[in-house]
Amino acid sequence: MLGTTKSVILMTLTISSFLFTISEQYSNCSPINPMNITNCKRLITLGAEFGWNIHSNNQIDILFSIKISGDQRAKWLAWGVNPDPHRPKMVGTRAIIGISQPNGTLAVRKYNITSDTRLGCRLQPSQDFDDVIVKTMKGYVQADKYMSIFATLILPPDPAAYNISKLNHVWQVGFEADDVHLEPKMHSTALQNVDSTETLNLTSARGISIGHRRHHLRKVHGILNIVGWGTLLPLGVIIARYYRRYPFHCQKWDVLHISCQIVGYSLGTAGWAIGLWLGHASRHYSFPTHRILAMFIFAFTTLQMLALRLRPTSSDDYRKYWDMYHHFLGYALLAVISVNIFNGIAILKPDKTWLWAYIGVLSVFAFIALGMEIFTWAKFIFTSRKNRAPTAAVSADNNAEAPQAWQGPGPQSEGPGPQSEGPQANKTRIAN
Repeated sequence: MLGTTKSVILMTLTISSFLFTISEQYSNCSPINPMNITNCKRLITLGAEFGWNIHSNNQIDILFSIKISGDQRAKWLAWGVNPDPHRPKMVGTRAIIGISQPNGTLAVRKYNITSDTRLGCRLQPSQDFDDVIVKTMKGYVQADKYMSIFATLILPPDPAAYNISKLNHVWQVGFEADDVHLEPKMHSTALQNVDSTETLNLTSARGISIGHRRHHLRKVHGILNIVGWGTLLPLGVIIARYYRRYPFHCQKWDVLHISCQIVGYSLGTAGWAIGLWLGHASRHYSFPTHRILAMFIFAFTTLQMLALRLRPTSSDDYRKYWDMYHHFLGYALLAVISVNIFNGIAILKPDKTWLWAYIGVLSVFAFIALGMEIFTWAKFIFTSRKNRAPTAAVSADNNAEAPQAWQGPGPQSEGPGPQSEGPQANKTRIAN
């Protein structure tokens, strides 16, 4: 049991490391570099990239880029600095926004983001900022691959508000804009849009933000749930269904089944607990469907795990009813788990590799289950026909011998009667 559990844990760690590799494999910046930018990093959300040059403690060049998606092309992109001494946020940001034009170019302007903007008021270009000086602004669109804005900023001599070793910067992408009046419309309120803030040390390229921590916790939450609920629990069900007695008999099927369920339940519960914390810490948005399904999954998987102690014995009268309930609830949980994992991926909006990786896992399980079912029924039909053949032969032999064994009315008949042939009948037969 211990060795099997270790094997399951090792397999789990392998899958987890693979998913972490998937989530981090696109960490390098794009080759776009129109102004000889020497520093570059990929930002944690929206597929954005940020590059910069440092000329002095208060003068920097910045280059902000996003990839152009074929599904839905962005109408505007924005980057800005925020003087708030505590944390970066949207309100108060001195933003540089590039708005896509019908001729394929970008019109770049300066904008002051105020509390009115957050309420949905019109956002119009500003003449100048009160503190930050913008010397140069340019927009680039490269071969339908990237949209970029470049600018040179002179920061005021206020280390508490603007410091290149602790610079609060904000970025955003939107899909609606008035290209005539250069007014960007409201962006999406998805997680990636809400988390698009960071406190960045330009000298070391290290960024720290609440959104950054939550971003990684969401990844951990998703990986634990995909591996625990979405991979190990279905694997345990397949082992119990096809290796218990029929079509294959494995003496250690119960050890494998229980090991998969215990490890899967432990990982899933850890991911569920992280999800609870994320939901409590995220006051500005909620996902009730995802939360309700997660509660359902945790409650009923816990009930399933109680079978380790509360399962009735094979001699109990109600054991067959318990088996029916246990199997039905297990299959129902697998369906709900799949739905909630897809819902979580839609909320997180990670790289599409996550989605295709989980679809691949489900496809493998579906292929295995379908193949096992076909083999099971084929083996059952073949075995039934094979067992039916000797039975049919015995029945045919019995039918062939039946007339010889039954001689009709004769001396063996018991009791007198009209069909009984007694001594008088024998005398008559002799006389004749």
